[in-house]
Parts: sequence; C-alpha cells; structure tokens
Amino acid sequence: MTKTRIAVAGAGYIGQAHMGVALNSPSCVLSAIVDPSPAAVALAAQAGVPWFKSIEELLTNNRPDGLVLATPNHLHVPQALQCIDAGMPILLEKPMATSVAEGEQLVRVVEATGAKVVIGHHRAHSPIMAKAREVLGSGKLGQLVAVMGSATFFKPDQYYADAPWRRELGGGPILLNMIHEVHNLRMLCGEILAVQAFASHATRGFPVEDTVAINLRFASGVLGTFLLSDTAACARSWEQTSQENKAYSSYEDEDCYVITGTNGSLSVPTMRLKTYPRPEDRSWWKSFEVGVVGMVRDDPLKHQMEHFGQVVRGEASPLVSAHDGLLNLRVTEAIVEAARTGSTVNLDAA
Repeated sequence: MTKTRIAVAGAGYIGQAHMGVALNSPSCVLSAIVDPSPAAVALAAQAGVPWFKSIEELLTNNRPDGLVLATPNHLHVPQALQCIDAGMPILLEKPMATSVAEGEQLVRVVEATGAKVVIGHHRAHSPIMAKAREVLGSGKLGQLVAVMGSATFFKPDQYYADAPWRRELGGGPILLNMIHEVHNLRMLCGEILAVQAFASHATRGFPVEDTVAINLRFASGVLGTFLLSDTAACARSWEQTSQENKAYSSYEDEDCYVITGTNGSLSVPTMRLKTYPRPEDRSWWKSFEVGVVGMVRDDPLKHQMEHFGQVVRGEASPLVSAHDGLLNLRVTEAIVEAARTGSTVNLDAA
C-alpha cells in the first residue's frame, strides 16, 4: 500500500503532535514541514523530511496529498482558502476561524466547491466519546434530562509570561479551551439553542476571564451547567481524566461530565453507570444498579490522522465538517456575549 503523503504547516505544540502521529501512521506518512521559524528547520531535519517556509513553496516544490494547518488562529481561514483554491485537502485545526463571520465565509466556499476539509476537533475521534454516545443511544438512561460538566485546571504563571496576549480579552479559557467542550457536549446531548454565563477575573486580575459559570439549553430539551476555570487547582477536566494525552497527570477517580436521564446516569470518562433495575419502580429511595461500561482508551489524534487519510483518498466524508466547526464557534462566541451582557443568548442551530 502506498502511504498517503501528509504535510504539516505550523511547528508549535499541536503541529508537533500531528507530526508525531503521521510519522507513526500505518497508512499516512509525514512528507514535509512548513513553518518559517528556525526551530522548524531542526524539526524537519530530525524527522528526515523537507522543510519549507511557506505553503506556496510546499505546493510548488513538494505537493503532498493532504495538508494539516496547525498555524496561528488568524491564519486559519486565509490559508484554508489558499489550499482550497489549489485543490488541496486540509485538516484545519480548531478554532476554524477567529470569528463567526470569518467562519461563515469559509463554510460558503467549502460548500460551493466540495472541498475536502476536516476540522481538528480531535475528541470527536476519542474511543471514550464513541462509547459514551453508544450508551446514550441505547436508551439505558431513559430520556435525557441534564448534563453537568467541568473543565477546571490550573495554568501556571509561566503560561502567561510566555505569551502576554493570553492575559487580554480573547486569550482566556472561553475561546482557547471551551470550544473543545462545546463539541463534546454537542456530541453527547445535541444542538445548543441558548446560553447564559457569568465570567470573573477576580483571581488573577487580568483583563481576560479566568473563571466562567455557564448554563446551556439543548434542542433535545436537555439542560446543562458547565464550570470553566484555568485558575482552579482541580482535576475535573478532560485532559486530567481521559488519560488520552500523557503530558497531563491523570486521576482515575475524577470525571468531567455527568449525563443524567430518567432512568440513570453516566459519568465520563470513568464510564461509571448507575441505572434503576426496574424502571417501573424508580425512586430516590431505591438502589441503583451500579457498574462500569467497558471501553478502550487510545490517542484520538492518531485516529484523526487515519480518518484524514481516508478523507484525502475519498474513502470517507469528514467526521467533523466545516459546518460543525462553525456551530462550535457560534456557541463559544455566544458564551462570550452572554458573559459580557449578562443576558441569555439564543442561537440558530441550523
């Protein structure tokens, strides 16, 4: 089998993660690295692949089968449009755009051209999420009622010293971290129709928020609450519970989501399941049947790369489309607006 040649543009943290999975892929191969920085030259030499300082150079001199765009956020849409114009399939890192208006522009082009575009919401490829959705779809929980979620973690001072822009509006956990959670919540409970939010910067005192309390209303009728904080010394975040990214310490006794229904609840990612054995005899005075759903933990970035290869080869449609990426961005922007105004923000989830 001839491996699908994948280049990676952007040699930062997430770009290097994509390089790693491409180097170890059974069906894809890393063909080049694109980044103007000196550090990228060294990375390319270490990987044994060509280095280019621009996408133009790559497309002219060493055209791959597909390109991962892991570049700074403000470059996502212009570079995506450049690749679409060149007929190049892309895996575009999240957020797909810096604003909803910019994202809508990209979606219009993707839909008009039929371009092959996968948005890099890698948790969509998580075996944990796949198993959670299977349990919810089985009806074991009964009618879904509510979801309680959290992303609480502590970013060290050095994180802000290394990049002072993170202290300013737009650099906080809503836009940098919550967009991951939005996609997970949509996968679990369906489309989000309205949000409310309170934001605070009382702990660090930076202009940007450090803690946010969020209410969500889903089209399914489910209601949700979500606590987000990058200054809370707490392990109830996906990174610290899923064990998918080995760079983070992990705690097997913690969950970051609890989905509740009329007959039981599922805690994710421990997959602890509590259900009433006799639905006709449900009561808070009755005991739950308690168990753990069997599942496999594996790196979703690895599965995402295999999926991207399938999309490039015409064997699959994008699991996370440009339209999906836009819906995630709309909800995230709505949370920002709700926190700013103190009002309920309604969304068109179409």
